Amino acid sequence: MPDPRRLRDPRALTALAHPVRLGIIELLATEGPMTASQLADRLDESPANCSWHLRKLAEHAFIEEAEGGTGRQRPWQMAYQGLSWGEDDDASPEEQRAGEALARAMMERWVDRYLRADVSETVPAWREANRLTQTMGWLTVDELREVNDRVVELIRAYEDRMADPSARPEGSRLVEMVAWGAAVEVTR
Repeated sequence: MPDPRRLRDPRALTALAHPVRLGIIELLATEGPMTASQLADRLDESPANCSWHLRKLAEHAFIEEAEGGTGRQRPWQMAYQGLSWGEDDDASPEEQRAGEALARAMMERWVDRYLRADVSETVPAWREANRLTQTMGWLTVDELREVNDRVVELIRAYEDRMADPSARPEGSRLVEMVAWGAAVEVTR
């Protein structure tokens, strides 16, 4: 799988940190090319609103036109598979703020989606397979890095199935795995 696109432009980070745009990006990444009307149906938005957000995403090169359509029926697709940001010590204050806002928007989305999945899942085996785990422990910086690296390796082992539907086993479903490990302070 190619390296993710590295985001450094605060305007691009800010443009992405919008619920409709995050929804569009997720659908294009998981479902493939779609039109504004198709996205509108899935996101419970108007086609005009989705079209406006698609233009904003294209303006920042997150998406591009796909083959096979014209006018209102033109499909859009991801320009990159995967995004990264906020890993450089030399980031400007604007880049840091924009990256933090995007990270917060995405984390809130992930938590909300997990909570909805846990209560709305009707298949017992899938409901039982869902899991939320939390623990605390005293680690060194090297141990924290090792744990995070091992978790990343484990949850990314299935990424090839995103781009290649033929690699998806029968009975598989789209599953979101989110993890973080960070030094924290206990507060109220």
